[in-house]
Amino acid sequence: MSPIKALIIDDEPQSRSVLADMLEAYFPTIVSSHQADSVVSGLEQIRLLQPDMVLLDIQMKGETGFDLLRTLGTIEFAVVFTTAFDQYAIRAFRFNAIDYLLKPIIREELIEAVNKVLERRSSLYRATMAQLEELSRNMKNPLKMQEKIAVPTEDGFILIAIAEIIYCRASGNYTQFCLAGGKEFLSSYTLKQYDHLLSPQHFFRAHRSFLVNLAHIKKFRKGSGGTIVMSNEDEIELSQAHKSEFLRFLKGEA
Repeated sequence: MSPIKALIIDDEPQSRSVLADMLEAYFPTIVSSHQADSVVSGLEQIRLLQPDMVLLDIQMKGETGFDLLRTLGTIEFAVVFTTAFDQYAIRAFRFNAIDYLLKPIIREELIEAVNKVLERRSSLYRATMAQLEELSRNMKNPLKMQEKIAVPTEDGFILIAIAEIIYCRASGNYTQFCLAGGKEFLSSYTLKQYDHLLSPQHFFRAHRSFLVNLAHIKKFRKGSGGTIVMSNEDEIELSQAHKSEFLRFLKGEA
């Protein structure tokens, strides 16, 4: 494998030094000596170096990493954000399927993030500008319910309005999205990952294979576990183990 050209953009010298040292120690195929300390110098280095990966700080001397990416317009490298934001803002990264490192940088998390980039290199993984704009909006209002979610597919990413998701169905290590209007998409993430993301958005794990949008439930039929009828008339079996919790949701008790 040819060397990976990495660029670290951060206005804190100590942060740049720590990242460079860790990359050098754990990823010998990465050329990590390239650094920049602002949006302006970052843009210069990107145009000069044409990096494969950019480790990008979000807040830099009154500017942001989003400002840099908007100026570029076209993103021809993998982006891994570095941030000191709290747990609410971190959810925005997860909703938009964008890699991030929480400061102070932990070795294991850096290794995991960079390995993702290396694994995706063969498929030319890139974040889209639509993903990044949605992430920027969500981070400005971190407590507001996210309106869209980025769904990774074999071709890239699809931004889907959460209100249009009727349910998600497990398909091995993938997840099938069933949307209003009859559209379906297959995501490369597991149902467990979407359960973690969407349950706070009024979704419910009705069965080990199904995650349903409570806003799209049309009726409930009694039975051993019961059957949930969705807005598109699809019927989903309700696990006996989840029945009591589901009924509390319907009654507004949970």
